[in-house]
Amino acid sequence: MLFAMIILPGMDAIAKYMAVYQGMSPGQVTFYRFFFQLVSTLPLLLAQGGLKALKAKRLGFNLLRGVLLAGAALLFFVSVKYMPLADVFAIYFVEPFILTCLSAVILREKVGWRRWLAIVVGFGGAMIVIQPSFELFGLTSLLPIGCAFLFACYLLMNRALGDADPPLVMQTIAGIGGTLFMIGAIVVGHGIGSVDFTPSLPNTGLGWVLVVVLGTLSGYGHLLVVKAFQAAPVSILAPFHYFEIISATALGYLIFDDFPTASKWLGIAIIVASGLYMIWRERRLARQKINIE
Repeated sequence: MLFAMIILPGMDAIAKYMAVYQGMSPGQVTFYRFFFQLVSTLPLLLAQGGLKALKAKRLGFNLLRGVLLAGAALLFFVSVKYMPLADVFAIYFVEPFILTCLSAVILREKVGWRRWLAIVVGFGGAMIVIQPSFELFGLTSLLPIGCAFLFACYLLMNRALGDADPPLVMQTIAGIGGTLFMIGAIVVGHGIGSVDFTPSLPNTGLGWVLVVVLGTLSGYGHLLVVKAFQAAPVSILAPFHYFEIISATALGYLIFDDFPTASKWLGIAIIVASGLYMIWRERRLARQKINIE
């Protein structure tokens, strides 16, 4: 899990580099992210189980997972084109709060007042990060929240699917769903004249290498996450998510010379502290339930 959290921000740094220095639209970058994820994982899947391995038990649900993930990635890549990596990641980390809200509303899970308070405080931290970004980037600064919402829906679907299909099957089918969705998104977006959906090919050898690495990092990075969740409880693994902020900040500074201001560090600290409190609280309640039983 730690290794995944260290390497996955590299995917977002590549997306920003392709948009800023290679002139590629975020929509096209997102397409390559899923297409080369599919290219990188499909041979391994076929080697393990042949064509029969593509027959997922929950085909429709896994395709929908890919669509949700593609929508989230698209919003994220549009965000990083215009905003610093660390800012986007900080705002995106309201995802655990959204997931808890969705779990309470849709799955009818019980959420006590302490966790509701942590959610409110966490969103307050996000507002501290968003406020100066909103002045500079306008509504674009709210896109990471849309990304967080779609990713929370994706995680809810993971809960619903459980272990019905092996992780490699889930990742490959999601790659198919994400690729098909992005083809449609590029056609529609380019048709209405949006610069964020302009179709193009990499114009340098380095560009081709980067988009292949982008998809490979995506496919195997998320496969590591799925494997980690099979090996250890959610309460143990959840705190490791916050290492993404460290990796994203380091990459943003080294590649793009971006570094969060003091006020943004305050917002990031509040978001992380609120998230860690929720994790601690959920772990404590789980232990109490076990003791009672």
